[in-house]
Amino acid sequence: MNQNPEQIARDNIDKQLISCGWVVQNRSQLNLNASPGVAVREYQTDVGPADYILFIDGKPVGVIEAKRKEQAEVLSVHEDQAEGYSEAKLKYLNNEKLPFVYVSTGVITKLTDFRDPKPRARVVFSFHRPETMREWLRKQKSLRKSLQELNELPTAGLRDCQIRAITRLERSFKVNKPRALIQMATGSGKTFTAITFVYRLLKYTNAKRILFLVDTKNLGEQAEQEFMSYLPNDDNRKFTELYGVHRLKSKYIPDDNQVYISTIQRLYAVLKGQDLEESAEEVNPNERWQPREVPPIEYNEKLPPEYFDFIVIDECHRSIYNLWMQVLDYFDAFQVGLTATPDNRTFAYFQQNIVSEYSHEMAVADGVNVGYDVYLIETKVTRQGATLWKGEYVEYRERLSRKKRLELQDEDEAYSANQLDRDIVNPNQIRMVIRTFKEHLLEMFPDRIDADGNPEVPKTLVFAKTDSHADDIIQIIREEFNEENRFCKKITYKADDNPKSVLASFRNDYHPRIAVTVDMIATGTDVKPLECLLFMRDVKSRNYFEQMKGRGTRVINFDDLKKVSPSAKITKDHFVIVDAIGVTKSLKTDSRPLEKKPGVALKDLLGAIAVGARDEELYTSLANRLTRLDKQITEKERAKFEEKSGGISVSQVVKDLLNAFNPDTLEDIREQVEKEMPGAASVDVDAKVKEREADLQNKAARVFTGELNEYIENVRKTHEQKIDLLNPDEIVNVGWDKNNKDKATEIVQSFTDWINTHKDEILALQIFYGQPFRRRELTFTMIKELVEQLLLDKPVLAPLNIWRAYEQLERVSGKPKNEMVALVALIRKAAGIDVVLTPYDKTVDKNFQTWLFKKQAGPLKFTKEQMEWLYMLKDQLATSVHVDIEDLDYTPFDANGGRGRMWQLFGENMETILNELNEALAA
Repeated sequence: MNQNPEQIARDNIDKQLISCGWVVQNRSQLNLNASPGVAVREYQTDVGPADYILFIDGKPVGVIEAKRKEQAEVLSVHEDQAEGYSEAKLKYLNNEKLPFVYVSTGVITKLTDFRDPKPRARVVFSFHRPETMREWLRKQKSLRKSLQELNELPTAGLRDCQIRAITRLERSFKVNKPRALIQMATGSGKTFTAITFVYRLLKYTNAKRILFLVDTKNLGEQAEQEFMSYLPNDDNRKFTELYGVHRLKSKYIPDDNQVYISTIQRLYAVLKGQDLEESAEEVNPNERWQPREVPPIEYNEKLPPEYFDFIVIDECHRSIYNLWMQVLDYFDAFQVGLTATPDNRTFAYFQQNIVSEYSHEMAVADGVNVGYDVYLIETKVTRQGATLWKGEYVEYRERLSRKKRLELQDEDEAYSANQLDRDIVNPNQIRMVIRTFKEHLLEMFPDRIDADGNPEVPKTLVFAKTDSHADDIIQIIREEFNEENRFCKKITYKADDNPKSVLASFRNDYHPRIAVTVDMIATGTDVKPLECLLFMRDVKSRNYFEQMKGRGTRVINFDDLKKVSPSAKITKDHFVIVDAIGVTKSLKTDSRPLEKKPGVALKDLLGAIAVGARDEELYTSLANRLTRLDKQITEKERAKFEEKSGGISVSQVVKDLLNAFNPDTLEDIREQVEKEMPGAASVDVDAKVKEREADLQNKAARVFTGELNEYIENVRKTHEQKIDLLNPDEIVNVGWDKNNKDKATEIVQSFTDWINTHKDEILALQIFYGQPFRRRELTFTMIKELVEQLLLDKPVLAPLNIWRAYEQLERVSGKPKNEMVALVALIRKAAGIDVVLTPYDKTVDKNFQTWLFKKQAGPLKFTKEQMEWLYMLKDQLATSVHVDIEDLDYTPFDANGGRGRMWQLFGENMETILNELNEALAA
């Protein structure tokens, strides 16, 4: 019982070694055939006895230098001593240097692998298993040495930002940096980038298994689909034909795969040996309960720390802190974070090793993302709430059943904007927002007219506060737009329709035009045709808001957009945020710290227990909530609770929760264990006490199944909301946000500056700024090269972006058909040729009519076929700026007889007609 610190450390090391599959022997009892892995204490070397020598299949491979736990802060001092033992000759053996060198206190353990290019000690959760070391030794190179041989990245099919991220990440691996952060804007291909470097690691290095870690089931399913569809640029087989990919759905983990996809909460449950309800994977776990004291993870022989070589952490800014960080700390693996919106915690966790910084602004400039404009809808009730007056009958509605009743209001009750759609619903406020949105659609999306002459609603995503709020919004949208059910659908985890099929329809089909969600597609879901985000809920987290905005940033080609939005006239070049709640102006914080009791939602307390959190503060908080609930529910509801809990009453569940951390109960457990284990070492007694305490906590938690948790959560919601039908709402402000105009002014000025800088050196610009007759010299090639030069110098000055900027600032006459004719019109405006920005095809139409009128006024009269040719020439000039005689041999002229037919029609006047049209129509 009276052990010294060194002996306690060795006892802990012995236990860890045994847990990891080693047989521990004294030198006097040496039997290297007892097991594939044998750790021999106090083995004699030519520099003295080593604390432990590790043998694999009878051959020495490593050494452990044991130190008391107080030495942890200076453990690096003892690395030379440990290395000395590894270089020493073992008694009776003529060994070479042993490659695996550990220094350990039994609490903190460091490993140095001397097969690495620059051997460096790293902290590991525990010792590595004998079979792991055997496998390592069978390979000619260590993992870190094999990383040096990653060849040059084939760049076919990769964007510049992806090439930069992968190249710099592999450089980071080669210098043995354990953590790296890839920051890439939403829509720039983070997952594709990750799969590319995962493929390279599996193909070219000794990496055996790689974990792709997510924090929601939705993201895991999406990642799995991307792995299945990934085709490498150096192989004609898909990724899943080359390597096994397995998404964890239970405690079972097959050994025969190379890529594993899991939520962090499921992996935590696996390490704790617990089952996990699928519902616990539906939301980001960092939004749930976070205990004050973190229940520790212990060694799991089915999933040892060396199981994965690399961990890729998707959306790493969200769920790798607090309780969940120890999941990552457990594994001896390189960690790569993926996020579009890192915060200070993210930078700190990844040790400021940022291998890629690719912001939304950079992605917009490169054409990888599209930018956005903000349209404001402010109503009186949204801004300040309203009052329910005494003496009026007020409607009450049950949240779940939607059953209604009337009750006389017995006092004046003022409600704030924050209570809207939670305690009090004002349908007039929702209706006013939706009606205003409908009435101003053509202002936000001009020219979006369907085949019947009606405005076509672009694909729109509405963010609602709760599922109940979402249902109210859907009903009112269908009414205000006078549309059928399929026009507007709900996409949340609690939707009646299959959320995946609705999401697929929203992405690929004409209907639904509008989707309403609470959280399911707030982050990490790709809906490229989405052109409008309507915020009817506020968001306080800057990161979460950026992620939500990211749903609209995806680019889509024009043909694919037309499939779901047939009225689209041009490709998606921006999206619109309709702010009906003040989300673009509200104060944002870098993170969403969870308010500790009493502000934590009951569903989060239940969710925490479901994923295995075992914390006194959690248990007492949940017990207090259930005590309050017991006072509110009916006898019938109590009976239903017992039915769901397996016959245990609410009051008994509360007692079990409190008893799990009752000091008297815990003291009784210790006394009982000490009676059962007389003379045992204190560490063994402590371990048994800990085991019994865990049993007590698990027994109290076992009752909280998904079915019971859902019932507890829903039984509270049968309580009612007040429906304010008394207060109409009114618009306070509607229109484009002033910030849009500031951005637009900056873009227009930047374009003007670029034109002025280059007008004397680029031939096309010289022609525009020269004499009017010179404009006939412009050619299609000149304009094409001018567009390319502009995009090369300033990608943000894409002609369609500049056009939209002008639309924000002044009257614009129509929309251009493509970037080239847009640029012609923009230069004409900048050069002062046109007062009003006008699509070039409209300018050509007007000039053609003027030219034709003058011609027809004279003696020359054109025949019907001549007129057809003139209109054909006019249309060609509107899109290609200039027509030469040689162009008459190509489309569209060749189908009508080409150059020969025009000569037959116009004779010697053919060339004169062409020259006049080239000059007159460009005037």
